[in-house]
Amino acid sequence: MKTMIVDASVAIKWFVPEIHAITALRLLDMPVRLMAPDLIFAETGNILWKKWRRKELSLPDAAAILEDFKQMPLDIAECEPLVEIAWQIATGYDRTFYDSLYLALAKSENGKMVTADRAFYNALHKEALGKSLLWIEDISKP
Repeated sequence: MKTMIVDASVAIKWFVPEIHAITALRLLDMPVRLMAPDLIFAETGNILWKKWRRKELSLPDAAAILEDFKQMPLDIAECEPLVEIAWQIATGYDRTFYDSLYLALAKSENGKMVTADRAFYNALHKEALGKSLLWIEDISKP
């Protein structure tokens, strides 16, 4: 079974109708192992907080999404074992450490990181790391 690492830019689309949401939802029906570093809880919570602050979501709706998110079929990996690889990615490619943790997990699990973060994808997809990275609209071709 293939392993797909889902970042928060993809996971939020399971709950909030945004561009690429239909494609993100397809991931849940694919015969793949879905994983994320434990950082995804903080990042998803922060996205929901921002949407609440901008009045895109009510407080009860944002809280309900956060609670539902905890029930998603994700295998969660601890960040600590990924720190060295993530640091090399972050400093070697001038990417955030947060985003680099997802890609480090993809490398360590021999999987692919699925992202809807266009800037991150564009910065790395042509690099050697690109084989561990997948644009959200390409998920039907893992």
